Amino acid sequence: MNEAYIYDAVRTPRGRGKSDGALHEVTSLRLAATVLEAIRDRNAIDTADLEDVILGCVTAVGEQGGEIARTALLYAGYDERVPGLHINRFCASGLEAVNLAANQIRAGAGEAYVAGGVEAMSRVPMGSDGVSIAVDPIVAMQSYFVPQGISADLIATEYGFSRDDVDAYAVESQRRAALSWEQGRFARSVVPVRDQNGIEILARDEAMRPGTDMQSLGALRPSFKDMGEVMPGFDAVALIKYPHLERVSHVHHAGNSSAIVDGAAAVLIGSRAFGEKYGLKPRARVRASVKVGSDPTIMLTGPVPATQKVLAQAGMTVGDVDLIEVNEAFSSVVLRFLQAFDADPAKVNANGGAIAMGHPLGATGAMILGTLLDEMERQDKETGLATLCVASGMGAATLIERV
Repeated sequence: MNEAYIYDAVRTPRGRGKSDGALHEVTSLRLAATVLEAIRDRNAIDTADLEDVILGCVTAVGEQGGEIARTALLYAGYDERVPGLHINRFCASGLEAVNLAANQIRAGAGEAYVAGGVEAMSRVPMGSDGVSIAVDPIVAMQSYFVPQGISADLIATEYGFSRDDVDAYAVESQRRAALSWEQGRFARSVVPVRDQNGIEILARDEAMRPGTDMQSLGALRPSFKDMGEVMPGFDAVALIKYPHLERVSHVHHAGNSSAIVDGAAAVLIGSRAFGEKYGLKPRARVRASVKVGSDPTIMLTGPVPATQKVLAQAGMTVGDVDLIEVNEAFSSVVLRFLQAFDADPAKVNANGGAIAMGHPLGATGAMILGTLLDEMERQDKETGLATLCVASGMGAATLIERV
């Protein structure tokens, strides 16, 4: 089997996913083209040598509809012989794009791919494409569907995380993200977004709240309490599936949940021969990748079985992994991961995560993989793991090691 190497990884800064956010004026295509252009220009590659461009995008309607990867690569000036593929595995779409590209290289189906994702949440609202598991009553009843916020609170209830626990995690995420920006840790990977005149629109993650503390978070009302408790509430559905619980403890709110943002990311993946052709030094190789299904009611526990599966595939334990990125969809997701593996918190999300910087659904997986690689190089570490929870009860994970 061939090896698949990561040669470069870039992302845009994340803009607040509201009409007054800095990137609201920028289309999804322009965001995607920004990172595609950066990958091409930074590495001086002839895009005709690419087998494909694979982009994750979750809400594929309106300007994000159709086949956004093909449209974006044409917009970016890539060779028209590169086809383009759009995929959707909800929050893990960006990582799955990378995994798909790497696995095709390993199988001999091409020498190089660009993979990543894009989501302009201020322009194309989450859920505007329709979600059959939520709106079809037959499927919803059969799967004991509840919204993600209820699932996050259900994790906190099932595994014993208090309001103070989830708030304290959120404060630390904000602290780490602010410190990382102050120290320039994202300088290699973040490419600014510019308007059609070349004027810089945004060069820094916009959603961060570095002054966040326990007192400010303590003043926030739980976001999912009403939808859970007001009849006919979703708590009743969750408790049918988890009858040993007396009630669902509602501890999550806007301050300890991932921020809604706009952004895009891209990763250049290729064979050894591709890198040699362009004089590129591989930064890491993809050692293993997996995807799993999990309980669709509690929904967001997928990083645990995904990590167990990818480690088993690689013949490793968590203790063998130097650094880990677990997407911060909600505080309880990461707290459950730490609990399940008795993992060292210092190794997990060293630069903060989506609670501080935001979660542009289709792009996040590729973003956290790039952040992981940058941090592995900064700390001179050898192995890293990126994993995400996924809506409807799934998980994905990718294990990389520096070359």
